[in-house]
Amino acid sequence: MKKHVFYILIMAAALAPVQSAKAANPWAAIIEAAIKKVVKAVDLMIQRRQNRVIRLQNAQKALENAMAKLKLEQIADWVKKQRDLYREYYQELKKVKAVIAYYFRIKEIAEKNARLVDEYRRVWGLIENDENFTARELAYIHQVYVGILETSAKNLDLLAVIVRSFTTQMSDAARLEIIEKAGRQVDENLSDLNTFNRENMLLSVSRSKTAHEAQVVRKLYGIQ
Repeated sequence: MKKHVFYILIMAAALAPVQSAKAANPWAAIIEAAIKKVVKAVDLMIQRRQNRVIRLQNAQKALENAMAKLKLEQIADWVKKQRDLYREYYQELKKVKAVIAYYFRIKEIAEKNARLVDEYRRVWGLIENDENFTARELAYIHQVYVGILETSAKNLDLLAVIVRSFTTQMSDAARLEIIEKAGRQVDENLSDLNTFNRENMLLSVSRSKTAHEAQVVRKLYGIQ
């Protein structure tokens, strides 16, 4: 997003049609639902992996307990079973560690998307009742919010791809690439939102008729 958005805002507002500024609210709800779905899916995946590790551990103990009862000619077969079980156990344990490692990064990205929705709601709730903006300007501002929220929703689609990747043959390199892409996108999206919000808030301050009114507006928006 370019600098000095509020100058563009003044020009675009004169051309933008007056419209209902409710379209972004559904996107906010969609994003929140998607965040919950992604985090829950990863939680369940970790739980399933851990349960499988426990089952393998129990099977290992059962084999070890049975060893004392084996005859000499049965030892070779037992050793093979034990070796196969250990291999499967360590492979599963490796998967659990990978999922847990990815989980914290996925959760961090999801939390930033949630922060974006919270910040949109907070500032838009103030701007839409701000008399320093015309109806056309409010329509344009909200149009920009819709675009930002749509991008955020697409970012969550990337996280959903990551969750599904644990049941496919995706490589760790490909998985990490998608995670980092989602991380970069949410950082850029959050930065765009914060920049757009601040420039609009400063525009409102600049339109205040008195120093006292400007101080009130600054306090309302939390501008230092």
